[in-house]
Amino acid sequence: MPSVQPIIDRYLPEIIEFRHDLHRNPELGYQETETGSKVVKRLNDCGSFEIQTGVAKTGIIATLGSDKPGRAIALRADMDCLPIEEKSGKAWSSERPGLMHACGHDGHTSCLLGTALVLSELSDSLKGPVKFFFQPAEEGGAGGEKMVAEGALKNPDVDMVFGLHGWPSINLGEITTCKGPMMANADEFEITIHGRGGHAARPQKCIDPILVGSQVVLALQSIASRSTAPEDSIVITVAQFQGGSAFNIIPDSIYLNGTIRTLSTETQRLVFDRIRTIATSTAEAMGATADVNLIEGYPVLSNAPEAVDYLQSTFKEIDHSVTQVESVFPQLVGEDFSYFAQQSPACFFGLGLKPPEADRFPQLHQADFDFNDDALPIGIRCFSELALRFWD
Repeated sequence: MPSVQPIIDRYLPEIIEFRHDLHRNPELGYQETETGSKVVKRLNDCGSFEIQTGVAKTGIIATLGSDKPGRAIALRADMDCLPIEEKSGKAWSSERPGLMHACGHDGHTSCLLGTALVLSELSDSLKGPVKFFFQPAEEGGAGGEKMVAEGALKNPDVDMVFGLHGWPSINLGEITTCKGPMMANADEFEITIHGRGGHAARPQKCIDPILVGSQVVLALQSIASRSTAPEDSIVITVAQFQGGSAFNIIPDSIYLNGTIRTLSTETQRLVFDRIRTIATSTAEAMGATADVNLIEGYPVLSNAPEAVDYLQSTFKEIDHSVTQVESVFPQLVGEDFSYFAQQSPACFFGLGLKPPEADRFPQLHQADFDFNDDALPIGIRCFSELALRFWD
């Protein structure tokens, strides 16, 4: 097995600067044209890759060793940013108002690019193709779904796919994953309550949709406590309650919007049915009506047991970079790596970001978050070893 750490160390200053450049210049989903062009330029400089651009609009597939006869492995990173005003105070803070890499996708992309550069020097050691997916629009745009639909996992067919995500709550060197469901169905609901408006001083002449909506909000919380098993984790959050135009007017209607997080299709369907029943029946009991719209989002991200076994056995062989591989409880956040995992055996894993001596590390989607540069060589090492050992 070739030694990859000296090669990683040689590329690391370049990769750190590459990440800082991406961080200064964040781009939203399906707008990652500058990010993608920088990736493509660097890969083209190597001269070792077959590169397909314009996948899912702004995505990139780079393939190394496409003519090799062995099984194919794929590695994935996301490229898009979030619409958040940065407050990290870093020298490489975002230069684009209202945009920042608050979820660490600049780090993920840099880890994948660094892996591609390392493996380009070790291509003679590869026995099959390695595909690198630089994915657009993870943050709500379902770029993963579009890449799969456009054939990312085909030609050559991918036998196993891996993705990583910076994990602020665990220490540098620690890796976290699990078999089966790791991240949740991320669905949305919209409820419009129709009442009868009028003067706020004469509520008896009205059907107050705000009162009805308040009862619906409270009743929705009974689904987790009374309709599902205690061990079956779910979240139902009403995130918007909109209605009314003045302090002395009861409105005709109000609007509720929120998210549903579940870890199985069975629970998802049960929760959908209960939301519809609770909203319509509560409204009817109070003289109002309710329109319910249930919107399916990212599906459950479920890790294949054989992919997790391979990852765990591989990381146990890595010296000093990976200090611990631990199992994590399923997280009720959404992640569109799930679309890759629906089609090929897959494993998604968390890459520790928190310095061991730190009391805290900014969390994902916070304005002061910044990917930890010290995690870059660990992520590159993990991806590289997964590829190099795949045919053993």
